[in-house]
Amino acid sequence: MENPLYFCMPSRVLLEMGARRRVAPLCQSQGWRHALLVTDAFFAGQTSVVRDLVGDLAAHGIACTVYAGGQPDPSTTLCDQATTEITAKAGSDGIDHLIALGGGSNIDLAKAMSLTVRFRLPVASFVGHTRWPGLPLPLVAMPTTSGTGSEITPGSILVHPENSTKVAVMGNSLRPFMAIIDPELTMSCPPRVTADAGMDALCHAIESWLTKDSADFPVGDDPDPGYSGRNRVTTLFARESVGLCFTHLERCYRTPEDTAARTGMAYASLLAALSYGSAGLHAVHGLAYALAGLTHASHGSTNAVLLPYVMDALVPYRTDELADIARLAGMTGHDETRLARNACAHVRDLVTRLGIPGNLKDFGIGPGDLPRLVQDGLAVTRLAKACPAPSVDAIYADIVNNAFSGRLAGD
Repeated sequence: MENPLYFCMPSRVLLEMGARRRVAPLCQSQGWRHALLVTDAFFAGQTSVVRDLVGDLAAHGIACTVYAGGQPDPSTTLCDQATTEITAKAGSDGIDHLIALGGGSNIDLAKAMSLTVRFRLPVASFVGHTRWPGLPLPLVAMPTTSGTGSEITPGSILVHPENSTKVAVMGNSLRPFMAIIDPELTMSCPPRVTADAGMDALCHAIESWLTKDSADFPVGDDPDPGYSGRNRVTTLFARESVGLCFTHLERCYRTPEDTAARTGMAYASLLAALSYGSAGLHAVHGLAYALAGLTHASHGSTNAVLLPYVMDALVPYRTDELADIARLAGMTGHDETRLARNACAHVRDLVTRLGIPGNLKDFGIGPGDLPRLVQDGLAVTRLAKACPAPSVDAIYADIVNNAFSGRLAGD
């Protein structure tokens, strides 16, 4: 793989049990004085995490305004409402950084608000381009799930309420200034959330491993692209993440209190994000956004159901990579194509063992919905253009049809 290298990541990453206790001194070391903590009602009202963090910040001379209105799949409307609520409060002009606590939805909301709070503009002003009035407020991201990787990536994904489609605020300056990854915060995740988030991490790793090379990636005229295709660095991270997911994800799902497995998945999620946060994503996420728009199913589950069928469709174009994925699952023998097909079946089996439907029918999708799924997936052009297949329209149709029937080419 000889191609250009353009790799981006946040400036600081801390991963350890109890890492949350180091947030306040790290913020103090930057000279910050007033935090906006973006979280949700669960963490604000049913755990001690927010109370402890606010107290620790105060002990280090940092005021904290708390916004606890985070929701799953936040909308552009929620972002604007939250911004209005915060900026109307006395003293909001003094906010000099944000802290995000929660899953990827809370972190994505905080990313968008790092722009809207600073510039007092609606989030629509920042969707679809990176020509912003200036830099966003610095953000400290504290994920409570192991999956989205939003704590180090350049995008904020929000739902457009008029048509339920997902839109992106994207730019390298949107990457959080610090990622504080504390596996203890994931211990309370119920099995369903653990499975969905973990499959999201596996999708990130595999998708970015299979995406277009940097030399072929459609960055257009952007001199500082958030995503720029796979390269030697991203592939190293993706490979390691896949192995960790195969080792630890099902253990986390079945034994939530297993600290070694929780730490393993924290690393898997981080490494997957280090890969896709530069390499980018393609067909799985593009079609998953379309599926979520029709069904309102969780992000992780819509990714999970589609992943084995996208892998299967890409066997002719990414045979060696998929064979390597099979080897990471412990498979040996056979020729490369058979190993690649076995990797697809292994992932499909993992999805069903995690209690996630293995076909589109079980999401309530009917035959009449399939053309819309294809078209809505293709409409996410930034992802469709990154799919490493010569005819994206045709391959999306094959993926959707096979995911509906639940059949792989190797069956």
